[in-house]
Amino acid sequence: MFFHGLNLTSPIDASIIITAVPVMVLIFSAFLLKEKITANKLIGITIGGAGAILLVLYGNKSGGTSSVLGNIFVFLNACSYALYLVIMKPLMKKYKPVTVISWVFLFGFLFMFPIGIQDVLTTNFDAFNLNTYLTVAYVIVGTTFLAYLFNIYALSIVPPSISGSYIYLQPVVSFVMVTFYAFALGHNEYAQDINFIKILSCLMVIAGVYMISKKPKIKLS
Repeated sequence: MFFHGLNLTSPIDASIIITAVPVMVLIFSAFLLKEKITANKLIGITIGGAGAILLVLYGNKSGGTSSVLGNIFVFLNACSYALYLVIMKPLMKKYKPVTVISWVFLFGFLFMFPIGIQDVLTTNFDAFNLNTYLTVAYVIVGTTFLAYLFNIYALSIVPPSISGSYIYLQPVVSFVMVTFYAFALGHNEYAQDINFIKILSCLMVIAGVYMISKKPKIKLS
């Protein structure tokens, strides 16, 4: 869902929508782990969710590389990943991170094989250059294997809500990278991806996370 969504929409849209993960983690934790939703968390869910929905709906009206269908795919991916963080936490009490990630990727391979094998067979590998292979290697090793391994290791130490909250760094990095691509490398299609609505959506989602993660004040007797 993420890669199909990213293929259809803007990198900035994808990075902002992904930041809905902590909100979805809180919702799933409330249902599955019976975590209490406080007033601050409820406000945070409302603000963050509104920001994500605004961006998704805006995707079919904005210029650049945005797409409402792509945004929806990325949002479904965010929901799936949030559920993953919640259901993985109990396993970390029983198994080592390497054991868990091995089984995760094994079942991931089995489920993806019938879906992805046709794309592999029809890919023109002769058109690949060194940069293409390095990019694919980085996606496989860096943003997939190592990212999930480090994330699972983090889940063995901290709650899912803390692990998920670091996703909020993604919009900042994405804005910087897209700006660099647009104005330094001359990719003009990315220049249209930076606008007021997207910045507003980003701020709303971040504000929602802040409310969710804000600890209640302890009243002194």
